[in-house]
Amino acid sequence: MEKYTNELIKESSPYLRQHAHNPVQWIPWSDDLFERAKRENKPVLISVGYSACHWCHVMEHECFEDEEVAALMNKHFINVKVDREERPDVDQVYMTAVQLMTQRGGWPLNCFTLPDGRPIYGGTYFPKDQWMHILRSLDHTFRTDLDKAVSYAEKLHEGIVLHELIDEPVKNEDLTQEKLHELVLRWSRSFDISEGGDARAPKFPLPSNYQFLLHYGVRFDHEKTLRHVELTLDKMAMGGIYDQIGGGFTRYSVDMLWKVPHFEKMLYDNGQLISLYANAFRHFKKPLYKRTVYQIVEWLQREMLSKDGAFYSALDADSEGEEGKFYCWNPSEMSTVLSKEDQWVLEFYNINQRGYWEDEKYIPLRTSSDVEVMRKKGWDEEELEKQIKRINGILLDERSHRIRPGLDTKRLTSWNAMVITGLCDAYGAFGDEEFLHLALKNARWIVSARIHNGKLLRSAGSEEKHIEGFLEDYAHVIEAFIHLYSITFDRSWLDLAMDLSETVRSEFQDAHSKMCYFTAANSTLIARKMDLNDNVLPSGNSLMATNFYRLGELFHKEEYTQDAKQMLMNIHDGMEQYGSGYSGWGSLLMQFTCPSFQLAIVGSDVQEMHQALLKDYLPHAIFCGGLDLSIPVLQDKSIMDKTMVYVCTDGACLMPTSKLDEVRKQLSNTGY
Repeated sequence: MEKYTNELIKESSPYLRQHAHNPVQWIPWSDDLFERAKRENKPVLISVGYSACHWCHVMEHECFEDEEVAALMNKHFINVKVDREERPDVDQVYMTAVQLMTQRGGWPLNCFTLPDGRPIYGGTYFPKDQWMHILRSLDHTFRTDLDKAVSYAEKLHEGIVLHELIDEPVKNEDLTQEKLHELVLRWSRSFDISEGGDARAPKFPLPSNYQFLLHYGVRFDHEKTLRHVELTLDKMAMGGIYDQIGGGFTRYSVDMLWKVPHFEKMLYDNGQLISLYANAFRHFKKPLYKRTVYQIVEWLQREMLSKDGAFYSALDADSEGEEGKFYCWNPSEMSTVLSKEDQWVLEFYNINQRGYWEDEKYIPLRTSSDVEVMRKKGWDEEELEKQIKRINGILLDERSHRIRPGLDTKRLTSWNAMVITGLCDAYGAFGDEEFLHLALKNARWIVSARIHNGKLLRSAGSEEKHIEGFLEDYAHVIEAFIHLYSITFDRSWLDLAMDLSETVRSEFQDAHSKMCYFTAANSTLIARKMDLNDNVLPSGNSLMATNFYRLGELFHKEEYTQDAKQMLMNIHDGMEQYGSGYSGWGSLLMQFTCPSFQLAIVGSDVQEMHQALLKDYLPHAIFCGGLDLSIPVLQDKSIMDKTMVYVCTDGACLMPTSKLDEVRKQLSNTGY
């Protein structure tokens, strides 16, 4: 029997349920919570976190499990717990408030508001003594100086509403390649030329950034940019941030060496990184990148996949109350598991001073490249792959007996869609049918469990706990369905993408600027925000603009193409000053300012030609074809005795050909 139980016990979110037995009388987010706060005349604490957040656990233990702290919170505040992954809209609004107040943000996010939801104070992690002082001070201010609090809340609310808002279109902005070159030039000044990534700590694997830089480097044959991408991807895949034994990237590294990770593994990072490494393999052809993709997918299947084909959200950083304990080794542990002949693995994974972290914990990481290992051991590439797989199998089996980190079993629509896109790119790069099978099963789950009356759900618990989809969900699902069409030529995926895009236009898009709000028109939050900057996740607007562009090309929908162009024009001025924040927009700018094309592959037997071209790195290509020629981009094509490929650009197609070499020659001649 638990001593305390609060309203969170009824929630499906593992993060909320973690707090269900706190002495704090937590309630979940609801549309009527501020009516309750007004009735009781109490300020509101909105406390936001997520299940894999280390410092969220620390603050819970120090403050929210403490009866003295809970007594203060329960007496003077309405206390609301929010899972930021479930409700990114709430997190977005109150994170903006805290950033405006403190010029910093993070999780746990703790924001105090008036009874009507307008913020008055906030911050991130607070130790117990400081937290109790804040509680008493805010209660005193609310009771004795309410006018001052209201005045401050009014000004802050205005700032929240206007922050990153584009409600008027930018007219006649010239889209130029020069903007791309200036963006990359400025950005390159922060490149870490020895360890990859940006020259700072902590270091995040930012897939959108390196997708853009790879695209730019190949498009303009820019050797410096390509070297930086390759260096970064090498260092990440060989570093401690990557689970060398079990596969999958952790959230970020706390240092500049990609060595010591913040150990939680997130689905959204890994879904995007499958895409990145698959695309990098298409260009660089490095076995390391192929191995990384396969290991990530194997980890997802082994530890993150539900029976119905959906993927769970995250693995915690902690196990047995210690960060990283599940993933670390010490020399005696590893040496005991391995045979005498396999002791070389301790050096291979640096279970030595180089891999030492703290408290006799060593983080497996690599410092020798595949080529160096093969030369030293006298192996060829096939033998190296065989040995790595064998050794990892031994170590994985041993590790499986440890107490595992907590699993967040939420199945979020947008995060699953990112995995679908990643699996599509992996299928294109490697032709492995298992990747296609996983992608299709996951997509069918989204169609059956997450599309309701033509609209997306972000997550679904009990019938009354459904959470409607946000722009992030729509943008990523539409992207995933376009990718599925590009590898299957099954038009049904395009039709679904079009239907969802129309919902975005009616429910999320601003009629004047053509930008999209993060929340639908029925939002009850104190502000509707626009998601503009590319970060750990690409901007919902940059991704949706790219979707509009691709669908406009396929369906000859000029209004979609113009929406994409207008959205880009709204961002164009000044984007060169913060390249890493506009990488998705940069990729779209390349589509508008460089030759792009549709690759139409038509005939009764397109698979061989289709798969051969999918293996090439062609980020400017929009694939279409098969036997169904009903979509507008295909209606002037015809099916002949042979499989034919049409390379089309600027509304015109080159002479169709059945020869792969000729297709590649035509692509080269388009200026790509």
